[in-house]
Amino acid sequence: MKRICIVDYGMGNLRSVQKAFEYIGFGAFVTSSKDEIERAEAIVLPGVGAFDVAILNLERFGLVDVLRRKIKESLFLGICLGYQLLYEFSEEGGCEGLRIFKGEVKKFPQKENIKIPHMGWNRIKIKGNSKLLKGLDGQFVYFVHSYYVENKDKSIVSSVCEHGIEFDSSIESGNIFATQFHPEKSGEVGLQILKNFGGLL
Repeated sequence: MKRICIVDYGMGNLRSVQKAFEYIGFGAFVTSSKDEIERAEAIVLPGVGAFDVAILNLERFGLVDVLRRKIKESLFLGICLGYQLLYEFSEEGGCEGLRIFKGEVKKFPQKENIKIPHMGWNRIKIKGNSKLLKGLDGQFVYFVHSYYVENKDKSIVSSVCEHGIEFDSSIESGNIFATQFHPEKSGEVGLQILKNFGGLL
């Protein structure tokens, strides 16, 4: 059975992602080993926390180069911080990301009656024909974030969401998929998203 590699770089509860995949019948393992990541056919990069700390951890674990290469070669899913790390630059810590896509990670603007962080259930609007979100337009998913991605290439955006402003809540580009929301915390809808991802193996 093909197994899904969940990258451990010290950011967040990776076990919840692993358990979600196992619940829907996919083998998944958590690792920080460069060799195991190198051999993986499918990679998930989750993450909760600060962007700058995440980049420092990836550098400390020696995972930056292997991830840059494997993200382009293997089936890939970035979740929350794992989505933001794909970009050129983040206002959080003022540092560069993995530079897979053109765009920046920005803090939500302060607006009256808009809480930051954006936390809880919110509705997504699908853009185009999404493999990951097929049949899930208008569904509610779970978010926890204070920063959002602003893509320079809007053609890769697969869904948007409203929180004071409209922001890009997920992307798809070839073998690369990423979501600002947490599928593993999004109930039956989230499990369907993970099932759609695993079905691409």
